[in-house]
Amino acid sequence: MLAGCGTPAAGPADRAAQVAAPSPVASPDAPAASGPAGASGASEAPARGGAGAARRVPPTLAPGPGGLTPVFERRAPLSGGAAAEKTVALTFDADMTADQGPRAAGGERFDNPALIDTLRRLDVDATVFMTGRWAEEYPDQARSIGADPRFEVANHSYSHHAFRTPCYGLPTLGRADMAADVERAFAAFRTAGVRNVVPYFRFPGGCYDDDALRALAPAKVTAVQWDVVGGDAFAKDADAVARQVLQGVRPGSVVVLHCTLSAAPVTEQAIRRVVPELRARGYRFVKVSELMAG
Repeated sequence: MLAGCGTPAAGPADRAAQVAAPSPVASPDAPAASGPAGASGASEAPARGGAGAARRVPPTLAPGPGGLTPVFERRAPLSGGAAAEKTVALTFDADMTADQGPRAAGGERFDNPALIDTLRRLDVDATVFMTGRWAEEYPDQARSIGADPRFEVANHSYSHHAFRTPCYGLPTLGRADMAADVERAFAAFRTAGVRNVVPYFRFPGGCYDDDALRALAPAKVTAVQWDVVGGDAFAKDADAVARQVLQGVRPGSVVVLHCTLSAAPVTEQAIRRVVPELRARGYRFVKVSELMAG
């Protein structure tokens, strides 16, 4: 089951703590950190890819009450900054569960290179939430996405198993395994040589609760949800997907879509309509890190 197939799981509104200030520019050739990235401030959140750090240390949120993993959903309009403009973050979940290798070997496409090509052609910044299993299956594509300054790569777990049950029929991780699953995904990115990895995490299916947020605290990530469901999972009508996105977007929105051809076959077509229409309305496309920074 694809993440973002339904509405995001509810969580207390006060979990989105203050955004840490961005730190100075980091060298793109600096060695990547092998340990956890910090969530209490941007200076403690180094890039986590294997081929080099991102050009700028990404902002993160401070932990929530009791040290819970913080959750970012949408940047509300402020008097200044990116969200005061008409900005929107398009995010794409590159889904693949741990047991889908045989299906990929049989020809099923869990990637979508045409979508990435279209984002490049249209000059759209975006954040790709990638599972570790996807990076293992498509290391060349994962490396290419991370090397492109238009994109940043975030963590969508290794296994794409659920962090809360029920969750759209996904197998469920035990609480003791949750942080390790996230770290395994970061390790897969390093092995594939992915650059520009940010310390953000998206729950498979968008499903979480306080137990999951507490279990993830050792991973020191900021969880990223969304306020606009693109509805592309298993959709056959690209225009319907485009309409749903266009009707939902507000300044500061985070849109969830998918980069998985077999289960989201019309996403690329929908993007070809969404991008020019939002630009005509005055919107600018940003990565989650820019939206979070405000």
